[in-house]
Amino acid sequence: MSLIAEPAPDRILQLALAYWGSKTLLSAIELGVFTELAGGPQNLKSLSGKLGVHQRSARDFFDSLVALGMLRRRGKRYCNTPETDFYLDRAKPTYVGGLLEMVNARLYPFWGSLTEALRTGRPQNEIKSGESLFDAIYTDPDRLRLFLSAMTGFSLSTAKALAVKFPWTSYRTFIDIGAAQGALPVQVALANAHLSGGGFDLPSVGPVFEKYVASFELSERLRFYPGSFFTDPLPSADVLIMGRILHDWNLDEKRMLIGKAYQALPAGGSLVVIEMLIDDARRKNAMGLLMSLNMLIETHGGFDFTGADCSGWLREAGFRETRVEHLSGADWIVVGLK
Repeated sequence: MSLIAEPAPDRILQLALAYWGSKTLLSAIELGVFTELAGGPQNLKSLSGKLGVHQRSARDFFDSLVALGMLRRRGKRYCNTPETDFYLDRAKPTYVGGLLEMVNARLYPFWGSLTEALRTGRPQNEIKSGESLFDAIYTDPDRLRLFLSAMTGFSLSTAKALAVKFPWTSYRTFIDIGAAQGALPVQVALANAHLSGGGFDLPSVGPVFEKYVASFELSERLRFYPGSFFTDPLPSADVLIMGRILHDWNLDEKRMLIGKAYQALPAGGSLVVIEMLIDDARRKNAMGLLMSLNMLIETHGGFDFTGADCSGWLREAGFRETRVEHLSGADWIVVGLK
C-alpha cells in the first residue's frame, strides 16, 4: 500500500511572511545602513552606534540583512554587496532608494488596508481622508521631492534600457510625458547625442526637473514643458513617451490620453507606452498584476493591462502599426506608429 505524500506548506508560508524581509530592507534604507557602509566595513558596535540601533536587536537586524543577501559579513565586520553599494547609497547618482523610501513611508501602511479596498473598490491612501492623491503630493514640497526622487529610482534602469533598445536613429526629437525629475530624458539624451527634447509635467515640477537636467550638463538639449495632460494639449515631438502614466487612470481617461498623443505626433511619429504589462494569458507576470492592485490602493479608477489591451487602444486612436517588446525586468513597451 503506497502512501500519498502530503503537500508541503513551505511556499504558502514563505509568501505569507514575505513582508518580514521587505520591511527589514525598507527599515535599513530608512536608517541609512547602506549609505553608512559605503564608507567601508564596520563592526557591530560601530555600525549600530552610528545608526542608533538598539543593542537588543542590532545583531539580529544586520545578520538578517546578510541572510537576505543585502549585506556581507567578513569576520566581524559588515559591508555592502556590490548591488546595495551601487543602488542604495544616497550619495551616488545611481541611488534607487527614493522609491523604496516612498514605499516605506506611504505604500507599506496603505497596503495594510488591501482587504478593505477589495471589498469596497475604493482607494486606501490620502484619498480616504478627503485629499486628492496628486494634490497632496504636488502641493507639498517635501512630499513632491520624495515622490520625484522615487520616480527616478523606479524608472532609472528602465530609462537606461529604453535609451539603447529603441531605434532612436530614426528620430530627432522626443518628450517624456509625466517626466517627474527627468531620469528618462536624461538617460535617452546621454546615450543619443543627436536627440533633443525634454519633459512635460505639472508646473511645480519644473525647478526640480531643470536642476536635475543641469547636473548632467544637458540643459541646452532638454527643456521643461509645463502643463497638465488633462487640460492642456501635449507638446509635439517625433517620439512621445508615457512611462507608467496610463495605469493611473480609468479606461476612458486612458483612451483620452492616447488620443491626445496621437494628435500631437507628426506623421511617422511614435508613441512609446512603458508599463509592467500583464501577460496576455494573465497567469505569469505577477508584478503587473500586483501593480494593478497597487492602482486599486492608490487611485479611483486606475488599473494595469496587457499588451494586447494597449495595442487595441492605440489602434482605436488611429495608430497604423503597434508592437509589444520586452524592455527590462518586469517592464515592457507598447509602441504605436502614426
